[in-house]
Amino acid sequence: MNKSKVIFFGALIGAATGLIAALLLTRRAEKNERETAITAGEGLKLGALVFGLLRAIASLGDD
Repeated sequence: MNKSKVIFFGALIGAATGLIAALLLTRRAEKNERETAITAGEGLKLGALVFGLLRAIASLGDD
């Protein structure tokens, strides 16, 4: 697989994941009858989790 195909499919998977996350957050906000679906603390936790996921993906080929 060449570089442009990998980037394209990675972007496609990222967009689909972001869409699903947004749908879940809006559903949660509607269920709790709040305007914001995520607090600052939850945002920091999510950011740390995403950073950890990206580090794990970057180290997949390392031995």
